[in-house]
Order: sequence, then structure tokens, then C-alpha cells
Amino acid sequence: MTTETTTETTTETSTETNSCRRLVGRTAVITGAGSGIGLATARRLASEGARVVCGDIDETAGKAAAEEVGGTFVRVDVTDPEQVDALFKTAYDTYGSVDIAFNNAGISPPDDDSILTTGLDAWRRVQDVNLTSVYLCCKAVIPYMQRQGRGSIINTASFVAIMGAATSQISYTASKGGVLAMSRELGVQFAREGIRVNALCPGPVNTPLLRELFAKDPERAARRLVHIPAGRFAEAEEIAAAVAFLASDDSSFINATDFLVDGGLSGAYVTPL
Repeated sequence: MTTETTTETTTETSTETNSCRRLVGRTAVITGAGSGIGLATARRLASEGARVVCGDIDETAGKAAAEEVGGTFVRVDVTDPEQVDALFKTAYDTYGSVDIAFNNAGISPPDDDSILTTGLDAWRRVQDVNLTSVYLCCKAVIPYMQRQGRGSIINTASFVAIMGAATSQISYTASKGGVLAMSRELGVQFAREGIRVNALCPGPVNTPLLRELFAKDPERAARRLVHIPAGRFAEAEEIAAAVAFLASDDSSFINATDFLVDGGLSGAYVTPL
């Protein structure tokens, strides 16, 4: 009897999710769309009716994502201003609007560690991909949204933008703090033009990037996991659901904020035994 009840509940939830079509007629641009949170978000936004432009530096993964969701692929190095401009121009030229920008591309390389061991090259590389790219994407997309008089920009920050960690990734942490501060400022600056800008702050997410990092250092994974009240890492689909909410009119009065999706991590003093 328990099994039957669980199956029915799951089916109902799935049906409700699939019937939620909040983004029909809107165009969404996603960077880092080929894997992890980006791929899960491409699937979710498409399921809600959005026309999705998948930007990624990996042509194979990016094309596969675009084909799966019936969208458009654009190869983009998010640290290159001309390629970023071309990404959003393609979205506009193809679909006639740019309504949602999920600026999500990022890296977390193993040579970004303690400030005592992280070299300047590693620092700059992470800053370029994680922070400068968000600056470039926002700079490119805002003029389209100004002309439309509407738009939602969601920038991927992290829970480390508001918390410190003894297991440091110094450039990653600093870059995500920059994303949060920039998002807040842009949200305030452009609010009266109908443009909302929010920083999505996920906790640790079960993605290939995280799995690769923690596979090399299981002790680091265990040390982090113990701090999450939920007792697990997030799934990419859970973060995608938050993006869909921020992209939709359901979040019309949410702007210039840090939107935490961290399983309670940032609110915990101690976690359950």
C-alpha cells in the first residue's frame, strides 16, 4: 500500500510540473547549457514553453542540449566580449526577443585553493570565467531588455558569496561574491525599466563538476556534507526549478537579492544527528 501511494504522489507531482507553462513565448539564453545546472535549466525552461538558446564552449554538449530542447546552439567563450555579444544577437535575431538571461557558466578548478597556494594565473582564470563573463553577459543583454521594457536576469553566484569556508577556493569564493554584489546593483539600477536581476546562490549541487572535485578529495566532500541539514547535496533539477521561478512572473517582486537554494546550509548552527 505504501508503494502504491508513493507512485501516485510522484505521478501527480510530475503532471503538475509538466502542466506549468509560465514561459510561453519567451526567449531564454543560458550559458554553460551543455551540462549540470545549465542543462537541467534548459530542459526545465523549455518544458515551461520558453524558446531556449544554449550557449556553451563545448560544441558537442551544447549542440546536444539544444537539440534535446528544440532550441538553438551558439558556441561561446564567455570571456570574449564579441562572442558574448553574438550570443545575445543570435537569440534576438532568431526569436525576436531576449526575455531571460541565465548567466550560469563557471569553473572550479583544483588549482584554486587556499590563498597561500593559489597562483595568480589560477586566480585570474577563475575571475574571468566566473565574474567577468557575468559582467559581459549583463552588459550585452540589458539593452535588449531596455527596448522591450522587461526582462529577468539570473546570475549564478553561490552560498559561498555569503559564507566563509575553511576549505577555501579563494578565487571561486571571491568571484561569486562579486556576482552577488553586481547583481544587486544592476537590479536596483534597472528596476524601473522592468528589468529584474537576481543572484542565484545554490548550495553544493550533485553535478559532474562537483563529483569530479570531490572524487579527488573525499574528505573534503564529507566535511562539507555534514553541514547541510538536508543531509545531501542538491540535484541540478532542484536548482533549475528555482531558475524557472525567478524567470517567471511568479517572482515579479523579487529583485536585487541573493536567492538561496542551499538545503538550509546557510541557516544552520548545528545539523541533525
